[in-house]
Amino acid sequence: MSQDKLKKAAALAALAELETLAPDSFIGVGTGSTVNHFIDALARRGARIRGAVSSSEASSRRLAAHGIPLARLDEVDALPLYVDGADEIDHGFNMIKGGGGALTCEKVVAAAARRFICICDASKWVAALGRFPLPVEVIPMARVQAAREIARLTGGEPHWREGFITDNGHHILDIHGLAIDDPRGLETELNQIAGTVTNGLFARRGADVLLLATATGVQRHERQSFSASNR
Repeated sequence: MSQDKLKKAAALAALAELETLAPDSFIGVGTGSTVNHFIDALARRGARIRGAVSSSEASSRRLAAHGIPLARLDEVDALPLYVDGADEIDHGFNMIKGGGGALTCEKVVAAAARRFICICDASKWVAALGRFPLPVEVIPMARVQAAREIARLTGGEPHWREGFITDNGHHILDIHGLAIDDPRGLETELNQIAGTVTNGLFARRGADVLLLATATGVQRHERQSFSASNR
């Protein structure tokens, strides 16, 4: 089965997570190729939600093209669910996100949601984070100085994602060569660097549910039950 078909399978499985929601609920919607499948499936399924809070301009355009109402985060009273993918997710449900450059808004919407549903294919499931370069969003004037400090702090190699500007008007540094054994600690440390907006570690607010598409079907894991079964 191709990687795209696996992504689609994970996205379709996420529709079942909406069954318990009240029909007037807003949900959070992330960004990326797997989420694009989820948006398309949501539209085919028909309206069962009131609308969506999007994490990026790209997802907003796709949702709007399907006629799914959009709302700003400050317009909703509650966000029971957030659906998004991951570039990597470890066995503690910590993630690296931001390959598409929407990490800041993704982190904001994830923090506001009651439950975070991660949808991805089995290639993203790793024992330890760091093989995928870790994105860090920085304000433009801080790019060079922040890169020096990140290299000093982590021992990794920050590469400027040249020619890319985030929806917030900022730059991205992708840190290569990391072996991340303390995702929560590193997430906090990187955010203390002057000029940093945020980084792509989702450890302080990791996923609650993982829908992992494999060649034999989609596996559903919950963070607490998975941790208990692997002690």
